[in-house]
Amino acid sequence: MTTQPRHRFAYVTLVTNADYGIGATALARSLRRTGTTADIVVLHTGGVDAAALAPLEALGCRLIEVEHLPLSDVFNERHARGQLHSAAPFTKGRKPAFHSPLDNFCKLRLWQLVEYERCVFIDADALVLKNVDRLFFYPEFSAAPNVYESLADFRRMNSGVFVATPSHDTFRHMLERLDTPEVFWRRTDQTFLETFFPEWHGLPVYFNMLQYVWFTMPALWDWKSISILHYQYEKPWEKDHPKAVRLQPLIDLWYRFHNDSDVPEIAALDNPEGAA
Repeated sequence: MTTQPRHRFAYVTLVTNADYGIGATALARSLRRTGTTADIVVLHTGGVDAAALAPLEALGCRLIEVEHLPLSDVFNERHARGQLHSAAPFTKGRKPAFHSPLDNFCKLRLWQLVEYERCVFIDADALVLKNVDRLFFYPEFSAAPNVYESLADFRRMNSGVFVATPSHDTFRHMLERLDTPEVFWRRTDQTFLETFFPEWHGLPVYFNMLQYVWFTMPALWDWKSISILHYQYEKPWEKDHPKAVRLQPLIDLWYRFHNDSDVPEIAALDNPEGAA
């Protein structure tokens, strides 16, 4: 289902399977709690069934079905889950079985949403903890660093939250750059966007606080400052969550948003042990 836009700004997320539909439901509920008037757009691939999308429709999200990008067979084979994770393994965390790296490139469809003046993309495995509408006034391309282990991470970008200006020209140039002979994007859309926008504007880390910071860099964690919490690697709704014990307070918070139950005052929550 595609409805007409109601606002010139939009928060955009991507749902490629039922699991990310679960995540997007919690994300949409968290956005609604902030009082934003911007549209919430859910890009979804054809394989997502109506039952997974129904909660998002009930929340007033604008649902837009998108196709995978027109990429070569060689490109798709090189970036398939088995091939990519073999060539560039994840050593710090575990991607869930439902994660398909090729799906990530569908994020680039955001640049086709030219009915919007500015969009803020947020991964479906995130929560918005306070109003972040000011992000719509940040320049393209703005994103936070990929900080979750050490200060060295500040050199790299994380594409879980970014600010962009839709444009057919930009989208066309992206497709031209994306699928070239022998190209290999180690972290799929993240590596590509970092290359496509080499002078990307850095957002404060609190606009995309990665969950591992909770136990790897607790001194950086501050509930009063965090605007967006991103559950990278293991997802809070997974049943066989290998880091569930260490991340239990964050998982409990996610369920409060997902289940639309009472949410505690975020600024009053206890920071992790070792926080500054």
